[in-house]
Amino acid sequence: MKTSNYWIGHFKANALQQRVNWEQKPSLTEQELTTILPSLQAWQLGETSEGRHLLAAATKYAHQVGDMAYIDAVKLFIKEEQKHGNNLGFYLDAIGQPRVKKDWGDTLFRRVRYFNTNMEIWTLAVIVVESTAQIFYQALKDATNCLLLKQICTDILVDEAYHITFQTERLAIIYSRKGAFSRAWRKTAYKYFFFSVACIVWVAHRQLFKAGGNTFGGYLKKMQYKYAKTLDTITGTALAQWA
Repeated sequence: MKTSNYWIGHFKANALQQRVNWEQKPSLTEQELTTILPSLQAWQLGETSEGRHLLAAATKYAHQVGDMAYIDAVKLFIKEEQKHGNNLGFYLDAIGQPRVKKDWGDTLFRRVRYFNTNMEIWTLAVIVVESTAQIFYQALKDATNCLLLKQICTDILVDEAYHITFQTERLAIIYSRKGAFSRAWRKTAYKYFFFSVACIVWVAHRQLFKAGGNTFGGYLKKMQYKYAKTLDTITGTALAQWA
């Protein structure tokens, strides 16, 4: 299990990586634009969150467990997410399309986040969204021949893989400190939450997912695999903690 200081080092090093060649010109066909634009705009909005409520929950949690470095790790995590939003925004600017200020899916998640101060729920929610993001950005990458957009998607996909590890390890730590009964019912609660959010994301972006070669059944299989990996990590850590 990596420390918060490890993740601080990772995020700082990753911020120096340049995986997108912005000298390239975007090249979208009209059909590609029609297919991907609504989801591209909505996801760009979602990636631009200031992260104030997440940071507040992380600060409260860090004081509770005595891991003050976790606060800085979360700050850098938020900054990396904002980079994704900025890059998608630059791309929208480059193709002459507006950045939207409102989207029903983003509004729903922001309202849920606003009332949540629990680090466990925050972490689980981020894991689910990041898991759907991996499928989303791969679908976006596969739905276009634009090299610039493909590079943006690749850069985000590299980041998201580490984000899921960062968050899953933290959820494993939180989960491992629960008692046996508490851990038992949480596994069921995690599953229902995970797939409820996954279904909402599919409904919001099914056109893009399908354009990237996904069926609903295939999408769910990918999410099942991601959930199984998450569960293996958190339960494995708990077993080690209580052995």
